[in-house]
Amino acid sequence: MSLAGKTLFITGASRGVGKAIGLRAARDGANVVIAAKTAEPHPRLPGTIHTAAEEIEAAGGRALPVVTDIRDEASVEAAVRQAVEHFGGIDVLVNNASAINLSGSLELPMKRYDLMQQVNTRGSFLCAQKCLPHLFEADNPHVLMLSPPLDMHPRWFRDHPAYTIAKYGMSMCVLGMAEEFREQGVAFNALWPRTLLKTAAVDNLLGGPEVSGRGRYPSIVADAAYTIVTRPSRQCTGQFFIDETVLREAGVSDFSPYRVDPERGEDELQLDLFVRP
Repeated sequence: MSLAGKTLFITGASRGVGKAIGLRAARDGANVVIAAKTAEPHPRLPGTIHTAAEEIEAAGGRALPVVTDIRDEASVEAAVRQAVEHFGGIDVLVNNASAINLSGSLELPMKRYDLMQQVNTRGSFLCAQKCLPHLFEADNPHVLMLSPPLDMHPRWFRDHPAYTIAKYGMSMCVLGMAEEFREQGVAFNALWPRTLLKTAAVDNLLGGPEVSGRGRYPSIVADAAYTIVTRPSRQCTGQFFIDETVLREAGVSDFSPYRVDPERGEDELQLDLFVRP
């Protein structure tokens, strides 16, 4: 299948993984709704919804930048309404926007706990709820959560229980909604990177360029996301995918173009959180 003429509603698409997914879809001639908060340049974070829109259109797609706070119901409703009015519908929802804080239980300020819950779990649920009436009308409707596979081993909770709870909440939406909307043919799946990615979060919060140099570019997640959302929705739902596994099954064997440091071997890359060795 192709995404030509399809409309993707992508949260957090002004930079990083969200923008990469939009750029991959644009190569097919897709319509991309950039639903994010950054309308003006940020002192530490690259890109805005407008610069992302320019890149997506240069790549061959059509873009609609919409200032969206996924914590706010009215903001999401307005963004979905604009998307439908502009492009005629929604075919794919990508819940990419996320908040991260890896503090332990005693160190984490409650406002940061609340932020992670509001953006990750609640925001993803909210966007799915508002997009679903339009996804029901699509030929091949997909909802893709950028969230990890569910694994109840204590190792994933011990060091950062609040973050794990917030991200697993997204994955639990996949588990529940895949069954809830199976008969309507709306696919709900999760996708997670095998390795660290070079993103603003890693470069600014999680160790800097030295750490992200042991990872891959967001394009690997974008290529895996494209592979998933172009599958028949009724045959692909309720799954928890890892980017590298998706692409290997699709026939990719050379992952060197995705490496941030081309001199670093595959066995030297750092695994992402929630991925077993």
